[in-house]
Amino acid sequence: MPSSTVTTALRTPARRVAATAVATVLAAGPAALATAGPAAATGDHGGKSSAVVLRTGLDVSLLNKTVNVPLKVALNEVQAPASAEKTALTAQLDGVDGGQPFSVLRADVAKARATVDDKKAEGFTQLVHAKIHIPGLPLLSLIEVDQVTSKALCEAGKKPVAESNVLGSVTVLGKKVTLSAGGTTEVKVPGVGDVSLGLSNTSTTSTTAAASALQLKVSVNPLKLNVAEVNGEVTLAGATCEAPKAAETPASPKPADDSDDVQPQGAKADKPVAAEPAAEKSDLAETGGNSMTPYIAGGAIVLLVAGGGAVAMARRGRSRA
Repeated sequence: MPSSTVTTALRTPARRVAATAVATVLAAGPAALATAGPAAATGDHGGKSSAVVLRTGLDVSLLNKTVNVPLKVALNEVQAPASAEKTALTAQLDGVDGGQPFSVLRADVAKARATVDDKKAEGFTQLVHAKIHIPGLPLLSLIEVDQVTSKALCEAGKKPVAESNVLGSVTVLGKKVTLSAGGTTEVKVPGVGDVSLGLSNTSTTSTTAAASALQLKVSVNPLKLNVAEVNGEVTLAGATCEAPKAAETPASPKPADDSDDVQPQGAKADKPVAAEPAAEKSDLAETGGNSMTPYIAGGAIVLLVAGGGAVAMARRGRSRA
């Protein structure tokens, strides 16, 4: 009878310890799997770009009327994603030449292209062998150019680039001119008017770029076709862009907390438990196991160890009795 009492007293704590250990192991498994951080969400990568071959903002004063007639036209003005290659532009103004249409621009080539994707945004324009006219000067071109190009390139995470080029000769109000880089060129024609030209105007910020090959400030008094005066601005070969947002770096997985590891009662592990190789995980799948298998196996081992200890203590108790 005494031996029976001793055996019962030893088995009950042993079973409790084993059950507690198994519960701890099973609970720790899902908690460890939950420590991996989620992938970073993909943000909006939208950039912007635009291009225009010609844009005018002119006020036309009529000789026999006290009114101004605006001449605001654009050729091949596009925004991404788009392109255009129209080579002629005409306009019609009431009170000018009896309301007949007149040619604002004629060119051999007049291209405008705007593109954008997740990595870059780009605007590009090209104008070849072009002549621009304004009201009141049907036979004399405001400006003639051989070739002008502009490009604005904005790449995600890089410094934007703005470029413009004027190639070949430039003629303003019938006078061939030499343009000065980084400044303006003044052209004065007695009895006709004045034109100020800005060459290769470019600007950039950390995310945007803008370029125009030529910008003209016009003040002309032709006194023909019922036109008294023309004032305003003309832009040739303009391009702009805004960079897309740089792709976000995916968040790195959060390391597992070592404090959650289950240790034997009253003892500390000498070395951290190494993660099992990927190959061993694939073997579990082949044999029908799943992600909980390692934790169940660990609980079984604890049960075996605890049971063995209980049996040994019981035998010692019997021998003493």
